[in-house]
Amino acid sequence: MKKQKLVYRYIRYDGKVIDAKKEVSYELKLSSRMLLDELCFNWNKERLESAINSSIDTGDKEKFLQLSKEYRHYIWE
Repeated sequence: MKKQKLVYRYIRYDGKVIDAKKEVSYELKLSSRMLLDELCFNWNKERLESAINSSIDTGDKEKFLQLSKEYRHYIWE
């Protein structure tokens, strides 16, 4: 008995290309956005605190007052 062979042929499709898209869930979008916002907030706050500390060390009162006004946005009291 002869062995049966299976032959596949690749035929190139010449029609319009269709892109498949998968929708990302709302919960995933929201949680990733909140995480990125929190990371940016903390990084900006730490950078501003270090700038305030350096202005205190150098004795630059004008820079300290300017930075302290910007820092007020990071305090929730």
